[in-house]
Amino acid sequence: MRTIICMKWGTRYGAEFVNRLYSSVRRNMTGEFRFICFNDDDDGFVDGIESQPLPPINLPPSETKTPWRKLSIWQYPLAGMEGDVLFLDLDLVIVGSLDPFFDYKPGEYCVIENWTQPGQGVGNTSVFKFPVGRYAQLFDTFNKDPEAVIGRVRIEQQYISQFIDEQFFWPADWCVSFKHTLMPKFPMNWMRVPELQTDNKVVAFTGHPDPDEALEGRWQAKWYKKFYKHVKPTAWIAEHWR
Repeated sequence: MRTIICMKWGTRYGAEFVNRLYSSVRRNMTGEFRFICFNDDDDGFVDGIESQPLPPINLPPSETKTPWRKLSIWQYPLAGMEGDVLFLDLDLVIVGSLDPFFDYKPGEYCVIENWTQPGQGVGNTSVFKFPVGRYAQLFDTFNKDPEAVIGRVRIEQQYISQFIDEQFFWPADWCVSFKHTLMPKFPMNWMRVPELQTDNKVVAFTGHPDPDEALEGRWQAKWYKKFYKHVKPTAWIAEHWR
């Protein structure tokens, strides 16, 4: 049984983001799969989503709503998970088959090469696969002294890349950034709609714009940045994000 997991906490992303992600996974996976959402509120989840409470983790109060919480899914045992598990952030649009992600490097940690740090060996954990239990010490080390880890590492994905000696990056065209890969450079972003490429499978919306914002051509930004932070309404999002 292939397992896909996501996490939801706080109020930025509602149940509709989880539901759309689940629906997208169903359209882009063959065969059976298990879909788990670790969350603090499952009101509004559609049938087929397995709701699990947020896993316990020792976090300083200032970090309880940050991506450091994602480290909690590395603990073992957890929710009866075994084998390779694929993690997906909620702010994704799936545009191609997810089957190849499970066939790629079985038993290894696979992750996006961070678009803003190419060649530096840093993964972006918007989409990653990990073998359950193999790297449980990653969680245990953090949970024992989170302040020490946070004091020397800026964000959780850097900690993971430092901890795991051998990580594998997905093929570059599988997981792309809407903002860093597809968005035309200024000033062309005022004239051209971001375009998908043939081999793209997942589009990540890190920061702003989120999928709903890009669909409508909105980009939340301070007034003095709006002259270059602009996105044209991107209709293809509606086709895939449902």
